[in-house]
Amino acid sequence: MMAQVMAWITVDHVWLLVGFLGQALFTSRFIVQWFKSEIVGKSVIPLAFWWFSVGGGVVLLFYAIHQLDPVFICGQAGGLVVYARNLYLVYREKAQTAGRA
Repeated sequence: MMAQVMAWITVDHVWLLVGFLGQALFTSRFIVQWFKSEIVGKSVIPLAFWWFSVGGGVVLLFYAIHQLDPVFICGQAGGLVVYARNLYLVYREKAQTAGRA
């Protein structure tokens, strides 16, 4: 059994698992956002949404680069700029609020 598993593990299969991991992280952000909104009773975007976006975006970007898919690469790289900007804005607001306290 172990020999069959080891024979299955190729570089392509590892990259396939990386792709699925990135997609799982990326999908998790929607689950986090949905649960938080249900708890609060209105639509909100929690900080974890942006961190899952960055994590999933980075892993998927690595996968896209490995696949040499220029459409996927551009999409993930562009998204990372948006996620990073939103994290910057969140932390800037927190710092400004802390400075006023």
